[in-house]
Amino acid sequence: MPNSAIALPVPDELEDVLDGLERFVKAEVIARSDAHQELLEDVRRRFGPTGAYSPEVVELIREIRMASAEAGYFNLAVPEAMGGGGMGYLAYLAAWERIYHLCGGRRWLAQFAISHWAFGPSAVLERVTDRARAEVLPGMMAGETMMCFGMSEPDAGSDATMIRTRAEPDGDGWRLYGRKIWTTHVTIAEWMIVLAVTDPERARARRGGISAFLVPTSADGFRLDRVIGMWGEPGGSEAESVFDGVRVEPWQLVGDLHEGFQIGMLGVSLGRIYNTARSVGLSRWAIELAVEYAKQRQAFGHPISEYQGVAFPLAEAATDIHAAHLLGCNAALLLDQGHRAIKELSMAKTFAVRAAVRAVDRAMQTHGAMGFTNEVGLAEAYHVLRVINVADGTNEILNRTIFQRLAGGDTDL
Repeated sequence: MPNSAIALPVPDELEDVLDGLERFVKAEVIARSDAHQELLEDVRRRFGPTGAYSPEVVELIREIRMASAEAGYFNLAVPEAMGGGGMGYLAYLAAWERIYHLCGGRRWLAQFAISHWAFGPSAVLERVTDRARAEVLPGMMAGETMMCFGMSEPDAGSDATMIRTRAEPDGDGWRLYGRKIWTTHVTIAEWMIVLAVTDPERARARRGGISAFLVPTSADGFRLDRVIGMWGEPGGSEAESVFDGVRVEPWQLVGDLHEGFQIGMLGVSLGRIYNTARSVGLSRWAIELAVEYAKQRQAFGHPISEYQGVAFPLAEAATDIHAAHLLGCNAALLLDQGHRAIKELSMAKTFAVRAAVRAVDRAMQTHGAMGFTNEVGLAEAYHVLRVINVADGTNEILNRTIFQRLAGGDTDL
């Protein structure tokens, strides 16, 4: 039955794709997650001695990517010029929302069902050189290989213009020197896009001077310094890496020289769409879980759903998530129409994440002690959302952006 709460028209073509995607996720992602539940959920098996994912987990991740690419979903929003589906931002938002609504907090392999801008092909790679297009993109498009995105540094987080990694001229190419941190999935990626300073004067003046390079993680002079443990676990997907004279050839430049920061910002915009969808999808899953539990759980002779202290907070959470969904749809449609939508995209991401944290917290409260258990998955969803509060722009940075747009005259609300 169509969702009567959503008046925005979804093109028939997109609805068909989403229905097929749902079948794929159930058959390939959820089935694999359930079949390998012990491996994926037992941190002693999920991570190897260095803290990186174990080889068995890495292979499952690769299987998901390749199965999705073969089924035609992995590259659905990748530009047509790159060989992708070219379905745009609304499709990207809707697909991710559907995936996380289905998979919830436990089935974390879901993050590999579609190409994420920082892990695989996207508009970020649209302006690679002909050689990179021929030698690197086919493997990524097929899901055989993956990339990561090296922008953050120990002293360059929210203010990415503080990047200190440098690319020094070396013949017709460059040598990279520096350090990157919080590079998600660098431990399992074959390639990294590295942002490095190529014109120090322009970089200091915040007028460009930063370039993007496509670097193999097997390159001489590249090393993983450490895997960063998260949430008290023995490993994680974040790591710190070092570049000690890594040679970069001209064909590895992405986009224009000195203009790589724009590529980073394009990726961040895609990330904000992704995290809006991820927040809404997880919240819908959590609220539905809580509503069903509240209808069944008895206290003092009645289902706890009959008590306003349980029912009303869930109603408020559902209202917020409905608003978050609409904010995300509006931002995505504006982007598809060619607008920059800086204010609207910032609004969508910050509102969706804050609303999702409250929704999952309320779902946990509804479940009582059961809400903290591994078998329900709400605790994992809460962890994910807490991370999203920082990823691709903290709420504080996004609020700053929103106000700057308002103060600059962009007051359409």
